[in-house]
Amino acid sequence: MEMHQVRYFLAVAQLFNFTRAAEECNVTQPSLTRAIKQLEAELGGDLFRRERPAAQLTELGQRMHPLLKQCYDAAAGARSLASSFKSGEVGALRIALTHSIDLSLLIPHLDEIRRQFNRLELRFLRGTSREVAEFLKKGEAELGIAAEIDEDWERLDVWPLFTEEFELVVSREHRLAGRSNIELDDLRAEQLLSRTFCEHASRISASLREHGIEHGHEISNERDLIELVEADIGVAMVPHTSPVPEKLTRAAVTGLDARRTVSLYGVAGRQRTAVANAVMRMLRGADWRAIAG
Repeated sequence: MEMHQVRYFLAVAQLFNFTRAAEECNVTQPSLTRAIKQLEAELGGDLFRRERPAAQLTELGQRMHPLLKQCYDAAAGARSLASSFKSGEVGALRIALTHSIDLSLLIPHLDEIRRQFNRLELRFLRGTSREVAEFLKKGEAELGIAAEIDEDWERLDVWPLFTEEFELVVSREHRLAGRSNIELDDLRAEQLLSRTFCEHASRISASLREHGIEHGHEISNERDLIELVEADIGVAMVPHTSPVPEKLTRAAVTGLDARRTVSLYGVAGRQRTAVANAVMRMLRGADWRAIAG
């Protein structure tokens, strides 16, 4: 089945006349008639009753009409969308982030990039560092952002963006609230919440255990972690760029070496969309010093 055959069929179905339909489609009537006969042969029956002065849809033609119109509209929509992408009117970005990366880091850059396109289509994927690597491998994402991807793949490009410290977050009613620096000894009596969704969770836990400090609870998402800290059920170590509500305070922990490097990931040799290339240039060229503290 060819799209021009469908177009000719729809024209005759609308105008009820082969001659006028041929004029509408800017083809000769024999060409239009031949194309419709080929379509009828493929579908196994007549689509029109050739009656004068008007052509009428057969039962098969009536049943096929909505299906063929949907098919033609979808093809026309696909061509229009492809043309918009080619001209730069529509941009698409597929980006994967680990659960520990806050989306607010990207907002200023996305706000800037959307001004460059009449329409911007975004797809955000979340996962563990291993899942982000898989999204990149399979082509489901063009770019990835993670604190660490433990993946030995020769095509994985890595561009470090910034390095930041982990800080202790407590409720404003907590006994440690208001301090700018907290000693490790102050944490021995605390219930620490472990961010199991963070790439560095096990590393931080190990570092704390070296100082005789054990985590009390394991939390699998940021929202639950914040609610537990707000309720003063525990305290948590979070990256500097993780936003926290006003009900919480944050402070550095003296003597604890806890930091992470957030990096941008891509696939070497794979063609990227115009949006992905623009976002990559923005992220790599941004001054992250103020954000990373």
